[in-house]
Amino acid sequence: MKIEMGESLLYSWLRHVKECQIAQTNWKVSPKWDLKNEDKLIEIMERTNFYFENKYGYLIYKNNSLSQLLIQAEVDVLGISFDEEGNHIYAIDVAFHEAGLNYGSKEETITRVIKKCIRTAMCIYGYIDTDTAEIIFASPKINPAVIIDLEPKLNELNSILSTLGLNFTARLIANQEFNRKILEPILLASGGISDTSELFLRGYQMYSMFSEKPSKPIQAQKVMRKTKGNKDIESIFTDETLKELKIGKLVQTTMRDLFRNEKITMDEIEKMTQPDYSKQIFNANIPVLKEVPIDGNINELKRDDKNYPRYYSYTISIYGKDYLLSAQWIEHLHRAYYEKWLSYKL
Repeated sequence: MKIEMGESLLYSWLRHVKECQIAQTNWKVSPKWDLKNEDKLIEIMERTNFYFENKYGYLIYKNNSLSQLLIQAEVDVLGISFDEEGNHIYAIDVAFHEAGLNYGSKEETITRVIKKCIRTAMCIYGYIDTDTAEIIFASPKINPAVIIDLEPKLNELNSILSTLGLNFTARLIANQEFNRKILEPILLASGGISDTSELFLRGYQMYSMFSEKPSKPIQAQKVMRKTKGNKDIESIFTDETLKELKIGKLVQTTMRDLFRNEKITMDEIEKMTQPDYSKQIFNANIPVLKEVPIDGNINELKRDDKNYPRYYSYTISIYGKDYLLSAQWIEHLHRAYYEKWLSYKL
């Protein structure tokens, strides 16, 4: 089976940055599946075809019928995450052309990308029966002239889908944005992952073993600091990198770094074990940290009075003591508080 490195990278990105519990490469529809929302799909096809042909002269579908369009579809990487705020679907096409994305002329390249995004949205709506998903076209290298023309057209596509009552969002991630929003976040979140099926991460881990001087990312905002182990990547804490991490992953990754480098004082550590301080600073309903006494039972300590697990199942250490870290993090309740606190630490 052929393995594409770009697909492997985005597969790991969905699993460990977007925290998708379900992730699959090369997702295709089955001819045995029932097609739902067919009338609406025809409307999407007709509306987008008319718009892009009349405004730009783009023949998005050429002579394809709806059934041909859908059966030919393949999403490079599909992921679904489940959390307190609901389900989130990510559908990604990734293109890695060493000389830069090229499907022919600039117009043909733009047309192909638009078609891929529309077709992906239609497949999700027709076969998963949901009208909400983030549809991403990702490439590490695209000619800036193509990006300048393509990005506003994807915005126009999003507007068309919105007027049809759909919540799909098509998004382009390319060039330095690919580095900041995909590559750097997955390197940041990759510590402790040993799944041999994730070829990109395994390759990176092997490189790190023999790399005496890791290269500093172009957009890094922090000075490189050496740490113990194979993961010396604190330098990639940029605003855009952090925004791609879900709040739980953001807390776990950055808190480990802060503990490892003793960036939190002993006095504040003690305060973080108190409910009032945790509520005031992090908007948390339980203490952010719980000290683990010598010979303490982690499986018991991580649970509340009703036996629900409230802390992660591992300890982090600082100043000779071990602590459990709260696992109760919700995007709209905690991200702004945590990012504000974190900004003073990095």
